[in-house]
Amino acid sequence: MVQSITKGIHVTVQTEFQPEYSSPVQFHYVFTYKVEIENKGDQTVQLLRRQWFIHDAGFELKEVEGEGVIGQQPILEPGQKHTYVSGCNLKSPYGKMHGYYQMERMLDGQLIEVRIPEFNMIVPFKLN
Repeated sequence: MVQSITKGIHVTVQTEFQPEYSSPVQFHYVFTYKVEIENKGDQTVQLLRRQWFIHDAGFELKEVEGEGVIGQQPILEPGQKHTYVSGCNLKSPYGKMHGYYQMERMLDGQLIEVRIPEFNMIVPFKLN
């Protein structure tokens, strides 16, 4: 599990390899990642956009950008959390991701770039 805090927004990420959806013979490795976003600040914020950088060992860097997360643009009041699960397909048994959320402070409309900490995706049998 990795975590970071940017301007009162705490982001935690936990990954898991999904062997039942993966096929190493076909160079297809599936990982899920669970993200928890907690507003530890004193102002209400809304998550507007996300930007991911996906590093698949030995392959090109991929960038994914778009509105919200899994079709949602959650509003977080101070003390509230939003949790979601998403996934990533890799061609190699090693990879990593990091990125940013663009959030808006509801009080004054100020945009905040919240860091998503870098996390690794490694097939467990490669850890031995």
